[in-house]
Amino acid sequence: MKLSKLFFAMVALVPALAFANSQTIPLDHVEDRSNDKVALQNGAKLFVNYCLNCHAATAMRYNRLRDIGLNEEQIKTNLLFTGEKVGDLMKTALSPKDAKEWFGAVPPDLSVIARAKASSAGSGADWLYTYLRSYYKDDTRPTGWNNLLFPNVGMPHVLWELQGVRSANIVIQDDPHDSSKIVHKFMGYEKVSDGKMTATEYDHAVTDLVAYLQWMGEPTQNTRKRLGVWVLLFLSVLGLLAWRLNASYWKEVK
Repeated sequence: MKLSKLFFAMVALVPALAFANSQTIPLDHVEDRSNDKVALQNGAKLFVNYCLNCHAATAMRYNRLRDIGLNEEQIKTNLLFTGEKVGDLMKTALSPKDAKEWFGAVPPDLSVIARAKASSAGSGADWLYTYLRSYYKDDTRPTGWNNLLFPNVGMPHVLWELQGVRSANIVIQDDPHDSSKIVHKFMGYEKVSDGKMTATEYDHAVTDLVAYLQWMGEPTQNTRKRLGVWVLLFLSVLGLLAWRLNASYWKEVK
């Protein structure tokens, strides 16, 4: 009896595994809102409410959120729920032992996740945006969820209440390169139930969340870019003066 159950479980997993090996989806480009303080504040709220339960961000302190326009009272009232202080690091209450038992692995720290996911396929922000919009219902998975970009992912869809529930329409076709094989091709999503947000609202919320994750990876990036422009302008003027001074000096020598 146990062997038969194991056999059917393995058979149920074959489509997902075959699909994972037969198709890689391109990354969707996300709008850069890392300069938009309103978007960053909304992203911080989403991060604390939906991500910080399992994932830590130990390179970030709550008081750093003042850089995106929040004061200490707003941070205390809206983002601190379990007795943390404004100067504390963004840690999770989930212990590594429980995390490994429940998910099979300890959820990664998200401090620099937007930088870590960058590749030749696109930016880390593009990867996160595509990932958070690629979940679908899959009863063969332990969590009940799967992801088109990250097949057989261990993380459940924590934003499902906002997005709603979808299933993936995957059809079996002959492999165009080898007639003896078959491939599983993704043909789109099918809505199972509505979420609290429309599709447009959900995409907007995910964009804000990704913007916050991008900003959190380097909170000083916008300052660095602004200073960089002034440094380049200064060097350009200095270079021009040095060039003319050099020409004047050699004119007198000649």
